[in-house]
Amino acid sequence: MHHDHTVPRVALVTGASRGIGRATAIRLARDFSTVAIVARSAEGLANTADAIRAAGAQPFALPLDLRQSDAAGQAVLDTVSALGRLDAVAAIAGDVSQKGLFELTDQDWHESLMLKFHAMRRLVIAAWPHLRQNEGAVVITSGTTAFAPKADFAAVGAINAMILSVARCFAEVGQADGVRVNTVSPGPVMTDRRRAMLARYALSHGLTEQEALDHFARNNGISRFGRPEEVAEVFAWLVSPAASWICGSNIRIDGGEVKMAL
Repeated sequence: MHHDHTVPRVALVTGASRGIGRATAIRLARDFSTVAIVARSAEGLANTADAIRAAGAQPFALPLDLRQSDAAGQAVLDTVSALGRLDAVAAIAGDVSQKGLFELTDQDWHESLMLKFHAMRRLVIAAWPHLRQNEGAVVITSGTTAFAPKADFAAVGAINAMILSVARCFAEVGQADGVRVNTVSPGPVMTDRRRAMLARYALSHGLTEQEALDHFARNNGISRFGRPEEVAEVFAWLVSPAASWICGSNIRIDGGEVKMAL
């Protein structure tokens, strides 16, 4: 069902050129009149923009590198200057270094924090006055590694745990300001990046890609990988009026991967 576009509502999505970010931007096109999309790849954004138009909304592309300290503020400024308002933010960007604990350099930690943690923090703070004005909503991606850290993905787990903590703080302020803040923790979702990771794993272990896929799914206690569209549905629901009493929550969407609810 399409949103009533007489009130032109605006959503902003980071990491929108691929994976969960792309799927979420396209899904939000059904509920918002304009979807502002942020990513480093102008080409990837153009592709997402076409899909947003096809889904019935206007795209507003912002090719920015969120590791730059002024980029998040610029994204909000440009969006509000051009479109006049901001109603929802989906903070999804986050290429975190996939190295193991003993391989991670100071630079790896720094860059991972810049893109996934600090960009999100700056974005939410920059968007806050506009979200407060419109009783808006924020959804931030964490990940199941926040609950089940692994040495092979040490930075991912640590940064996801930081995100959960700071998101709860934003939610506390949001209770007073009328801004709903929630997090989503996706488990293993089949994105292009994961496909590339599995291909590398298959190659180094002498497996076919299907064998690598089965092995990874089995090891993680899941029957299959998630689809980006399945996570996008949760984002869309959390920023919708249907979730109007949900604030400060985390929703795990992982096919049952994390067996302990912490």
